[in-house]
Amino acid sequence: MSEIYELDSDEEVAFAAATFVLLSGELLKKPVKRKRRFWMASLNKSRKRYNASDMLTDLRKEPSGKFENFCRMSATDFEHLLCRIGPLIARRDTNMRESIPMQERLAVALRFFATGDSYASLSFLFKFSKQTVSRCVDELPKNEDEWLTIAQRFQNQWNFPNCLGAIDGKHVVLQCPNNTATEFFNYKGTFSVVLLALVDARYCFTFVDIGCQGRISDGGVFNNSSLFSKLKKGELQLPSDGKLPAFDKVLPYVFLGDSAFALSRHMMKPYPGLLEKGCKKRIFNYRLSRARRVVENVFGIMASVFRVFRKAMLLQPEKVSNVTLACVLLHNFMRRSPSSASSYTPPGTFDTEVNGKVIPGLWRKDESGMNSFMPIKKAARKPGEVAKATRDSFAEYFNSSGKLPWQDEYC
Repeated sequence: MSEIYELDSDEEVAFAAATFVLLSGELLKKPVKRKRRFWMASLNKSRKRYNASDMLTDLRKEPSGKFENFCRMSATDFEHLLCRIGPLIARRDTNMRESIPMQERLAVALRFFATGDSYASLSFLFKFSKQTVSRCVDELPKNEDEWLTIAQRFQNQWNFPNCLGAIDGKHVVLQCPNNTATEFFNYKGTFSVVLLALVDARYCFTFVDIGCQGRISDGGVFNNSSLFSKLKKGELQLPSDGKLPAFDKVLPYVFLGDSAFALSRHMMKPYPGLLEKGCKKRIFNYRLSRARRVVENVFGIMASVFRVFRKAMLLQPEKVSNVTLACVLLHNFMRRSPSSASSYTPPGTFDTEVNGKVIPGLWRKDESGMNSFMPIKKAARKPGEVAKATRDSFAEYFNSSGKLPWQDEYC
């Protein structure tokens, strides 16, 4: 069963959700109970001399960004997040031993997402047991005006009018699940859950659906999402059809997908097949691909920063979904934070353009992390006449009043 999230722009909701999935006892696999021979290993007893809290304090004093590299966020945002979620993750001391401080619980979870390290590795770093490590570790617009703001940003940044977001889906690879392996076995011969995401022009998630079994086709993932359901029922409060700049036709507001999605009145996808250079359809495909670059960049940044995605997660599907959601929330939090955005996505991180020439973003220097973000399987579907006419009208616009002076060089 997949989990659907409409990510609210209110920080309170994001922090609460991040708290639940980041640090609750349900986040990572529960340890198997074994008879203990001692309360604490001798190495872990050295925490009293120098523990993770001391290390975090020392990292804050370093001027070279070592704290940001360790936690993937600024010290200011770390404290901000800790203030919001601290009471929910704190544990009480007992007569037998002191509890792990909440700042260390947060740090170990962030470090897990950032590195994907094993519990044993994190245990050695933080000087507490593997069992303790294992326990630590939808913003859809609400009205027409919010949708119009997103559309205006896509028009300003990517010259694609009436666009409400770029959508894509990726398989998140995991170990062979217990008892339900066939449900999560995907077309690539691995096991996975699917992350379906809608992204705005500012490289932030506005909607995610996480946890659909890897065996489900691409159409099944989207068709089972609340986004599709609300779209079909007319519950998204989308703007009424609007005129494109200097164009006499009125067209609907649309989402931008690739060939894995079905063409519809509100979902645009590329024309199929080999197309003649410079033709109208090929130019449309170029303009759609150019605007969809935002979602490709977001997945690239996620894999680059949260290295837990770089290999198959040794967790059960429900925990993989929780880890993925936590990283989605942290991505939005740091993209919107002035103090963390500069370190999380410094200048040059995303692809940029100069007169149509693409300058690859810094994340592309190491695209190995994208190996664990596999694309969803493409499948052919016969579109309706209204959908085809809508795409043809956008193609006409991009070849007339909406033409970019340099687009013919790249089509």
